[in-house]
Amino acid sequence: MTISEIIQSYLHALERGDEYGVLQLFAEGAIVVSPLYGRKKATDFYEQLFEDTAQSLITLLQIFKGAQKGSAAAHFRYRWTLEDEQPVSFEAVDIFEFDNERKISKLTIIYDTAFVREAFERLRN
Repeated sequence: MTISEIIQSYLHALERGDEYGVLQLFAEGAIVVSPLYGRKKATDFYEQLFEDTAQSLITLLQIFKGAQKGSAAAHFRYRWTLEDEQPVSFEAVDIFEFDNERKISKLTIIYDTAFVREAFERLRN
């Protein structure tokens, strides 16, 4: 698969809530850096994310090739319904770093949490 195909597969699995499908794209020991969840092992991050999620709708806007070999970014709209049925929507950019086997070794998630944090903190309490 090309890097663009991997990113599209990732976003489709994320939207479906397919934890196994998402994690198949990650290298062992991969890290996710998230504005809400912090820095976590991918396995821990997705376990928590899918527990907190009732539904996800993702609209891919752009895929950007990275300046460094083995890196790329995806810009998308994320309509996230939290486990308590609270809907939030935002644009995000995910920065992907790939290992030599085209597995995701690090994912950095970037978005403005201003419209999400209050609903997320209510869910956590």
